Amino acid sequence: MSAPPIIPYEELKLGKKEQVRDMFNKIAPRYDFMNRLLTFRIDVLWRRKAVKLVKPYFPKQILDVGTGTGDFAIEMAKILSPEKVIGIDIAETMLQIGRKKIEHKGLSSLIEMQEADSENLPFADESFDVASSAFGVRNFENLEKGLSEMLRVLKPGGRILILEASDPKNMRMKGLYNLFMKRICPAIGGLFSENKAYDYLNRSVAVFPAGNEFVSVLQKVGFTQGKCIPLTMGVASIYIAQKTGITK
Repeated sequence: MSAPPIIPYEELKLGKKEQVRDMFNKIAPRYDFMNRLLTFRIDVLWRRKAVKLVKPYFPKQILDVGTGTGDFAIEMAKILSPEKVIGIDIAETMLQIGRKKIEHKGLSSLIEMQEADSENLPFADESFDVASSAFGVRNFENLEKGLSEMLRVLKPGGRILILEASDPKNMRMKGLYNLFMKRICPAIGGLFSENKAYDYLNRSVAVFPAGNEFVSVLQKVGFTQGKCIPLTMGVASIYIAQKTGITK
């Protein structure tokens, strides 16, 4: 029997999807601030490095899943010069903040933000050249279903691009990381936002099938040529894989 999913609020009798939506709607006003504070702005560099990996493929149609406030979508719009970027998320408050950021940067004609479910994407088969997600896939209620949906909407030859937190393997780094994630991160989260959200962050990272295990999940749902690129001594990782076939 599989273990129950990691959820933000143990006391609520709601599914993971509903709890994740509720949590991100609550923390949305402080989300960007907390990301920069807790990663010392390194998350900005992680996103930039990830986006540059798909630049050689000249993607024109891009889907960003679990887009949140749109940081990954904005980075892709700036670096890749696509025709269209669509960001989807289940948390409408996050999307509202993202739309304001996009408008401020003059990117409203290029980036569209939609409320949608990652496990039931409202797009036709073979619609996108790249399907991406930054710190979003571990929040899927059903990981394989969400990844399968991303595969479905990719064109043959298209790429999936995932940036996700991971548990470092280096023992010294692992000790420091666990101290930060279990003690410091929830404490800071409690000062500025909701500490349960950052406790959930720690627990969700701990059980996420990172590294080669996640590459195997990508292969299981149908992706090929998957690889993992560790970042900052393994506290985050980039995953890139391809949908087989020839673009029509």
